Amino acid sequence: MNIDIQTQTFSLSDELRQYVSHRLAFALSSHDEYINLIEVRLNDLNGPKGGKDMCCQIRVVLFNMSDVIIRDVESELRTAIDRACDRAGRTVSRQIERRLTKARQFDTEVKNSSVSH
Repeated sequence: MNIDIQTQTFSLSDELRQYVSHRLAFALSSHDEYINLIEVRLNDLNGPKGGKDMCCQIRVVLFNMSDVIIRDVESELRTAIDRACDRAGRTVSRQIERRLTKARQFDTEVKNSSVSH
């Protein structure tokens, strides 16, 4: 799984990098063959002011499908990461299932039309 993790307002520690990679692997590894790239952007939107301002944005680039973009803002960075990873996993699953369902329907229609000729 090709993962690009970047921060804009603070430095990325090895521990945080591993945490994000582990959470993404847990949420998305079952769909690895459909995923081209995962981009993660972590930000502290308000700086040292505090409040609900830790942002995790995940962009999952899928082969031959639309990208999935998830953004979550929480007061704790790990909570934002957890929620965004979980949502990304569910959204990617739904998108892949829709694509596979359409492909199966198309195959069925093609088989039915060739049988009737």
